[in-house]
Amino acid sequence: MARSWFSRIAPAILLMLFAPLLTEVLPGATRFSSIFVLPIEIAVWGGGAVLIREMVRRNGLGWQSLLLLGLALAIAEECLIQQTSLAPVVIRLKGMEYARWMGVNYVYLLWALAYESVLVVMLPVLLAELLFPTRREQGWLSGVGAGIVIFFFGVGALLAWYSWTHIARTMVFHLPAFTPPLAAVLIAAGVIAVLAWVALSGRGRFAPARAKPAPSPWLIAVAGIIWSALLYGMVLLAFGIAPQVPPALPVGIWAVMVAVALGVLPHWTASPDWSPVHRYALISGVVGGAMAVSFFGFQGAAPADLWFKIITNVIAGALLAWLGLSLRRSA
Repeated sequence: MARSWFSRIAPAILLMLFAPLLTEVLPGATRFSSIFVLPIEIAVWGGGAVLIREMVRRNGLGWQSLLLLGLALAIAEECLIQQTSLAPVVIRLKGMEYARWMGVNYVYLLWALAYESVLVVMLPVLLAELLFPTRREQGWLSGVGAGIVIFFFGVGALLAWYSWTHIARTMVFHLPAFTPPLAAVLIAAGVIAVLAWVALSGRGRFAPARAKPAPSPWLIAVAGIIWSALLYGMVLLAFGIAPQVPPALPVGIWAVMVAVALGVLPHWTASPDWSPVHRYALISGVVGGAMAVSFFGFQGAAPADLWFKIITNVIAGALLAWLGLSLRRSA
C-alpha cells in the first residue's frame, strides 16, 4: 500500500523535533521564558540531525560516520554559529574565568562535543528509528525535502548566530559583541571538512567491532544515567562553579568517559543479542539522567520555568515508559 505524503515524512519530522527536545528543552537549557528560540533550534539541531542521518543511511554507512558528522555539527555550532566555545563564557558562577587557553574554552568545548554529538544526533536518530523500525535503513527525505531542510538549516544558523552574538550577549548579558579570530574560523572549518570527508568516505574504512555479549538493559540504563551526571558536572565546572578544581581533572574524566563508551558500546551493538530493548535502555538512561540531574540548575529559577521543566519531564518520562513497555511486549 502506498504511503501518504505525511506518513512518508513523519519520521523526519519527529527526528527534527527530538533533537532540540532531548538537547535543550528536557534538560532545561531552553526554558519557558526562552521558548521563542525553539523554532531556531528545530531548524539547526533538528535539520542538522535529519541531514546527517540522510547522508549516512543513503550511503550505507555506519554509526562511526553518524558520530563523526555529529562532531562536525557540534564544532560548527561551537565555533562558527554561536561561537560559544570561542567567546568568553557568559555564565561565570563564581565570577571567574575557567579553563580558557588560546582563545578557547576548552573544558566547555570538550563537554559540547560529547553532549551535542550524542544528544543532538546519535540518540534522536536511535529514538526515531525505534519508532519506525521497518524504515530504519531507508532514507526519509526526497530531493525536494532535503532542499527544504537545507534552506531552513541555513536560515536557522544565521538567526542563531545573530541572536546570540549580537543580541543575547549585548542586551541580555551586557557583554560586548564577539567576533572570533579568522584563524580560529579557518581551523574550525578545516576540521569540519576533514570530519565530513572521513565520515562520508567511510564505506569499508571502519572495521566491524568484535561482538561481545550485551549486558542487561538495566545496566546499560544505569551507565547512561552516570554518563549524563558526569557530563553535567563537567559543564558546571566549565561555568566556574569550583574554580579551585584543576582543569586537568574534568579533561581526564572526559577522556575516560569517551574511551569507555567507544571501547564497549561497539562490541555490544555488534552482538546478536543486542535488541531494541537495549537501544531503548541506552536512550532512556542518558535522557533520563540528563533530565534528572539538570534540576540542580533550577535552584532559584522562576516558577514558570521550573513548572515548565517539571511538566515536560513528566510527559517525556511517561512516553518513554510507554515505549519501554511496548518494546518489552513486542519482544
